[in-house]
Amino acid sequence: MTDEWEVFALKYADHNIRDRRESFLFDDNHDAPWPLDYFVWLLKNNDKYILVDTGFDRSESELRGRTIYQEPAAKLAQFGVKPDMIEDVIITHMHYDHAGCVTDFMHATFHLQEFEMQYATGPCMCHGVLKKPFTVSHVCALIKQLYDGRLRFYNGSAQITPGVEVHLIGGHSRGLQCVRVKTKRGWVVLASDASHYYENFLNSTPFPIVVDLENMLQGFKTIQHLADSTDHIIPGHDPAVRTLYPPVTGGDDSILRLDVPPQN
Repeated sequence: MTDEWEVFALKYADHNIRDRRESFLFDDNHDAPWPLDYFVWLLKNNDKYILVDTGFDRSESELRGRTIYQEPAAKLAQFGVKPDMIEDVIITHMHYDHAGCVTDFMHATFHLQEFEMQYATGPCMCHGVLKKPFTVSHVCALIKQLYDGRLRFYNGSAQITPGVEVHLIGGHSRGLQCVRVKTKRGWVVLASDASHYYENFLNSTPFPIVVDLENMLQGFKTIQHLADSTDHIIPGHDPAVRTLYPPVTGGDDSILRLDVPPQN
């Protein structure tokens, strides 16, 4: 096994009835329509697979008014990857759309920042506005993985395996981490919610769901430092990713290849 990985984005849901005020603080064009995509990311090295985030399921989509096309495990199966083939799952943070299907991957080891578990189970959750992006059953599912011996904690930067690193960002959630992946085109950063859209990090425009604004703004700089270029940064929810990167199968832009350069 080499330390270079193939990287794929799998879109499984979206939310298109929203506007720019939900994505950018202090935006002059606040009422313009602004869609949002939901992805999980798959890292492949020969026959080893790492999943970045688990997404949410159909019941969660109904509760939160999101459009889901396939649950993440079914989307992976469409790509030929069964849940028991996933050896490791990196949870970038514990919001509902990133940690909602933990129980689908019962053979995996999970990787999480210490601060995120402390945040999601601590006194900050006494505040409704901070609690809103979390779902208690998802939090409990990760606690169960801890007690089952399948949860690994990190405090800052760490190597998960050669060519795959995590880096603490914070900002959007207390223990938000990005994932840095070595590929044939260089170091790619899966920003997750360290930058929901390209515009967030390129223009230093904060996303409105924020715990620490200073950390979020510093995070925009950190992901650019970690990546080989801005073309090597993949934001967490931007539909533009589907126009920049080639689909794995012709005509289906829901599974994309990210370890190749953007197309334009």
